[in-house]
Amino acid sequence: MTNLLFIIITGILLGCLLLWGFKHLPGERWQMMAIVPKVKHGDSANWQGTNLTYYGFFIATSQLLAITLLLILLGAMEISLTGTALATAMLLAVCLPAARIVAMIVEKKRHTFTIGGASFVGIVLAPFAILAAGLICSNFGDCYLPMMPVLAAMAIAYSLGEGLGRLACLSYGCCYGKPLKDCSALIQSIFKRTGVIFYGNIKKAEYESHLAGERLVPIQAITCIIYTATALMGCWLFLNSFFTATLVLCMVVTQIWRLLSEVLRADFRGFGKVSVYQKMGAIAVIYTIGLALLNTSVTNVQPLISHGLQNVWTPGVIIGLQLAWVVFFIYFGRSTVTCSTVSFTLLEDRI
Repeated sequence: MTNLLFIIITGILLGCLLLWGFKHLPGERWQMMAIVPKVKHGDSANWQGTNLTYYGFFIATSQLLAITLLLILLGAMEISLTGTALATAMLLAVCLPAARIVAMIVEKKRHTFTIGGASFVGIVLAPFAILAAGLICSNFGDCYLPMMPVLAAMAIAYSLGEGLGRLACLSYGCCYGKPLKDCSALIQSIFKRTGVIFYGNIKKAEYESHLAGERLVPIQAITCIIYTATALMGCWLFLNSFFTATLVLCMVVTQIWRLLSEVLRADFRGFGKVSVYQKMGAIAVIYTIGLALLNTSVTNVQPLISHGLQNVWTPGVIIGLQLAWVVFFIYFGRSTVTCSTVSFTLLEDRI
């Protein structure tokens, strides 16, 4: 009952967040979060500023929630916290730079990120990171790090992280769908009321494709809903000890949607009729099914969510999660394709 209550409460909170994001984030107000003065313009009173974006805020927050859920789920099975943290740190150390490197290779752009490309790298390397973390931790004592449950929990965390991360795309105007006017009558009828409209001349949908003010297929919102619902269903399967089914569900649903969703997207996805990201999605599905078929181990531990919540409610874990959020925000939140001009003025009547 406690496990089900956890899923229900989590689903309600996430649903409220998504509904708020769908309504407000396409607006111009929700692109830039703050400006940090950097260089002064000669003798003038103006400064060139570095823009900190809500894109970075929502990416950092989505990853924070994903890692927290990962720790809760594995803590529910009393799996080694040290081993979990080490395996996660290994993946992040590779996936963070991969978000920019893969975009440079595929899209030939230096100042952009690809969460899809980074996640593909993480999917491929996850089993090896778990094995490496288990070997390292075993040298310092017992390290319970069973492959399939850890992979299943990582798949859930990935689904949640990338799903909530699409709120960042709504904020920045990237990963946008096709204009409804260019779609079939069926697509137009489905999304005539829920199509997303971006506002602002520095939203990516505007500066890349001049689509500000146009009603577009709400591809980000659809992805948010599908991925978040998949994560919640994965949680239910995981907490009922269906670990292989959890892994297959999360990875097949998310990667099949990646294949299909690009048909409705209008942003640049690299060269070729079938994008590299679609090929990555197909490979990830085959890779995941292969891992599931090769799994012969049996885990008889019944997860208890109360143990998982205790696992994260410690000073060390809380501080570590806060530091991770800061790293994510600094890495993804500093805009390198926009700048700003800042000036400061005294309010004479308050002196």
